Amino acid sequence: DQLRTWRNYIETAEALRTRLGGRLQSESELSTGDYQVLLALTEAEGRTLRSSELAELIGWERSRLSHHLGRMEKRGLIRRQACADDVHGIDVIATDAGSAAFRSGSVPHLRAIRELFLDALAAAQLDEVDDVTRALRRRLGLDPFG
Repeated sequence: DQLRTWRNYIETAEALRTRLGGRLQSESELSTGDYQVLLALTEAEGRTLRSSELAELIGWERSRLSHHLGRMEKRGLIRRQACADDVHGIDVIATDAGSAAFRSGSVPHLRAIRELFLDALAAAQLDEVDDVTRALRRRLGLDPFG
C-alpha cells in the first residue's frame, strides 16, 4: 500500500508538471524553466539576483542555469552583468521584455493550475495537500512557504 501510494504520487505529480509545462509553452512561448527564472527575478528587488542565488533559489546546478540563461538572454528575456561588489559574481536581471512575457504567461498558466489542480480538489483536500507539503518540506530542510 505504501509503495502504491508513493508511485501514484510520483506519477501523478509528473503528469501534472508535464501537462502544465506543455500548456505554458503553447500558450505563452515560455518554457517551465523560463517561467521559474522569471518568477524568481520578478519577486526579487530590482528584478535582479546574483546567478549563484538564483541557482540556489530555483534548485538548479550552476552549469544548467548558465546554459539556460544564455538562451534566455538571446531571446531578450534577461540580461547578465558583472556584480558591482564582486568581480567574480554575475547579476541576472529581468528585462522589460522578460517581465512582460512573464506577466502575459502568468494568466494562462494560473488558469491551467486552477483547471488541472485546484478545481480537482475540495477545500479540505487542499488543506491536506498543504499539510503534507509542509511536512515534506520540514523533513527535507526546505524553507516553509506561506
